[in-house]
Amino acid sequence: MAKRGKKYLEAAKLIDKTKRYPIEEAVELVKKTSITKFDSTVEVAFKMNLDPRKAEQNLRGAIVLPHGTGKTRTVLVLTKIPDKQKEAQNAGADFVGDAEFIEKIKGGWFEFDIIVATPDMMGELGKIGKILGPKGLMPNAKTGTVTTDLEKAVAEIKAGKVEYRVDKTGNIQALVGKASFDNEKLAENIKTICQVLVRNKPATVKGVYIKNVAISTTMGPGVKVALDSMLN
Repeated sequence: MAKRGKKYLEAAKLIDKTKRYPIEEAVELVKKTSITKFDSTVEVAFKMNLDPRKAEQNLRGAIVLPHGTGKTRTVLVLTKIPDKQKEAQNAGADFVGDAEFIEKIKGGWFEFDIIVATPDMMGELGKIGKILGPKGLMPNAKTGTVTTDLEKAVAEIKAGKVEYRVDKTGNIQALVGKASFDNEKLAENIKTICQVLVRNKPATVKGVYIKNVAISTTMGPGVKVALDSMLN
C-alpha cells in the first residue's frame, strides 16, 4: 500500500470512514480535505452491482452536468463533409478535418481530449482503433460522439458533458467539478449523475444496484455519500 503524506493523514482524520454522509455534508467535507495547492478536481465513484461481461449491463453514456466540470476540453471533429466541417468550426471545435488527422494520430499526435466523428469516418477510425481504444478516445454513438449533429455535440462537450462507463470491476467513476465550485453546484452535479444511473438501471440487475458512493478530490481522501440524499 502506498505511503500517505502528512497532509493526507491529517485530512483523513476529519472523515468518519464508517459513516455515509448526506450529500451536502459530504461536499463540505471533501472540499475541506482537499490537500493540493491547485484547484483540485472532484470525482464521484459508484460501486455498482453490474456485470460488464453481460451486454445489457455494460452501462455507458454521457451527460451534460448542470454546472459543467470547470475544465475546458479540446475537441477534434472528423468529417469528410465540407458543410459539416464548417458547422463544427462555427460550433467551436478546436480541430476539424478528416484523413490528415488520422495520419497525425498514427504519428503520435494527441493534442485533444475527445473526438467527435460523423458516421462516414468510422471506417477510417476503425483502422486506428488499437491506438484510440486503450486511451478511451474511440467515438461512440452511445456517448453522442458519433453523430451528424456536430453543432449540438461540440456545444455539449464545451458546456461540461461527461462520459460514464462501467469498468471491468463493475464500478463507474466520473468527473463532477472543481473544489472551488459552490457546495450547491457540486452537489447538484453529483445528484444529476446518480439520478441518470438510477434511471438507466438494467432490467436484469438483481438485488442492490448501487452498493456504495464516494466522492474525493485529486490526491484527497474519499468521503462516502448516503445514496438516499441524492435521489430527491
